[in-house]
Amino acid sequence: MSFSIGPASIGQISIEQIRADFPLLSREVNGQPLAYLDSAASAQKPQIVIDRELNFYREGYAAVHRGIHTLSAEATAQMEAVRSQVAGFINAASAEEIVFVKGTTEAINLVANSYGRLKLKAGDSIIITEMEHHANIVPWQMLAKEIGIEIRVWPLTETGELEPAALAGLMDNTTKLLAITQVSNVLGTVNPIKEIVAQAKAAGLVVLVDGAQAIMHQAVDVQDLGCDFYVFSGHKLYGPSGIGILYGKRELLQQMPPWEGGGAMIKTVSLTQGTTFADAPWRFEAGSPNTAGIMGLGAAISYVNGLGLEQIHQYEQSLMQYALEQLSQIKSLTLYGPTKRAGVIAFNLGLHHAYDVGSFLDQYGIAIRTGHHCAMPLMAFYQVPSMCRASLALYNTREEVDRLVAGLLRIEKLLG
Repeated sequence: MSFSIGPASIGQISIEQIRADFPLLSREVNGQPLAYLDSAASAQKPQIVIDRELNFYREGYAAVHRGIHTLSAEATAQMEAVRSQVAGFINAASAEEIVFVKGTTEAINLVANSYGRLKLKAGDSIIITEMEHHANIVPWQMLAKEIGIEIRVWPLTETGELEPAALAGLMDNTTKLLAITQVSNVLGTVNPIKEIVAQAKAAGLVVLVDGAQAIMHQAVDVQDLGCDFYVFSGHKLYGPSGIGILYGKRELLQQMPPWEGGGAMIKTVSLTQGTTFADAPWRFEAGSPNTAGIMGLGAAISYVNGLGLEQIHQYEQSLMQYALEQLSQIKSLTLYGPTKRAGVIAFNLGLHHAYDVGSFLDQYGIAIRTGHHCAMPLMAFYQVPSMCRASLALYNTREEVDRLVAGLLRIEKLLG
């Protein structure tokens, strides 16, 4: 495959200009310019996000849904405006289908503990896949242990893709739910979610999609996908930590009981008559929210919308193909996952432990992730204890890929 040698850009905006929006990318690490290749763990933040949070604390901070004074009313209106913005971003039918949570993990736990306890019973079965993040495994295991449901696992092929014919054999009249990632956080496998959802829905299943590794790489339309729940985190979408989104179809959210109790999620509270709860989505937002994080998430969405998700996707795919081609030239490198992928490249270098490889790369100013990546079942599938993972984002460059390759070649030469 040939690659253009002209200046890199997303749409009409050069990557150099985009990188200037992210203050941390100008940092040096161990005397070297930082090559940040760990955005799948958490992405860096553009100045617009930093400024939005800072300005909220400086000029507009107040408790939301808890006052009639101007600051509270303004903060509440701004928070609800972001809810509407998120709904538009993923094409939800209504802002009332958007629940603010701490992140993807909390969103899945909320569904497991609210929808799961309401609708699932002993003898029922659910399906997850062999490529799931622990956040889409452990909550279901905890629920299974408590109420006696069966967890069925959709297996992988050697190329790191879901076995196409296996889903039909996993579903029967006991099967109630499918929980599946859109993009693997280790392999970068892009699952054909729309087709999978259609097959599952035809069998009567409710479908939860973990979009944590997809939302920053491609446009998401939950109505087109047809899923019942869609979850993602703000910090991987160039937004703040501690804020995430649960999308749920309105009719399902309205049926579901609250998971946590406290202020803001009630209609009435009586010591003798008990408590009545607010409508969804507010019944799932007990306590004081991360309001500044919500504001920052809104700014992050504005930022990626300004660049254009289709343009981001095209640039990242070109960079991914370049990276795979360059890395494939390292003889002792083992690459995991399919050729067609999004965001991440998992690999091991010879027999060297991933921790050692990552430590050497850090000395060269290159930040990658090492370990089991919260995907121990996937490590077991490949029969390795750990992997290295380099992840690509809208601000990464071919020069950074070249530095990664050079660093790996240096390690190969040093360690043999």
